Amino acid sequence: MTTATIKADEAAHFGALAADWWDPKGSSAMLHRLNPVRLSYIREQIDGHWHGDARARRPLEGKSALDVGCGAGLLAEPLARMGASVTGVDAAPENIAAARAHAEGQGLAITYHAGEIGALPLATFDLVTSMEVVEHVADPAVFIAELAARLAPGGLMILSTPNRTLASKLLLVEAAERIGAVPRGTHDWDQFLRPDELEALLRDAGLELIDRTGLSPSAAKGFKLGGSEALNYLVSARHAG
Repeated sequence: MTTATIKADEAAHFGALAADWWDPKGSSAMLHRLNPVRLSYIREQIDGHWHGDARARRPLEGKSALDVGCGAGLLAEPLARMGASVTGVDAAPENIAAARAHAEGQGLAITYHAGEIGALPLATFDLVTSMEVVEHVADPAVFIAELAARLAPGGLMILSTPNRTLASKLLLVEAAERIGAVPRGTHDWDQFLRPDELEALLRDAGLELIDRTGLSPSAAKGFKLGGSEALNYLVSARHAG
């Protein structure tokens, strides 16, 4: 495929936040609060898909993982600690530079690439993740198809994205940006995908949905799995048939 999925303005927006990415109180604070919940879901899906031991420290030992839209490595690093051979891809070169520097400081061997996923010389991977990314790309159908092309037979894909609802418009876009919970210009509500729309894109790419779970606010923890999908949701998929 030659169709570009990267929006230059989106890459510039997130690239400008690169130096601050690993600061849990900085511009990416919301991601730091989301990440433990996302990781809990990812671990649950990994154990279910490969029938692993929930107590194992390295459930991805011997497996490869690709994180697309990896930012500065907030998810790629935990995947590496789970034992995976990890590759991260991001549209912003600034993010990749920050990701490489942080991984080196942590003693983690992660391969990082900046650029268009369809133009990179990537193999296929056992696990493909892309969290809070599909709503930022130029062509979601092409993007999902590119992710599917990188998923190995028998592999697992996990995505998360905001839902296009009145609640998400009021809370994730207008309120969150107004109070500084996320940087201004981070979200374009019109680009959010409803679950049925994302599921259709997955089907068109030859994938089948195996799980869908809401990611909802929690007074105690900030966010929790399950409950309402009105703001955000996660899906797991595999090759159909």
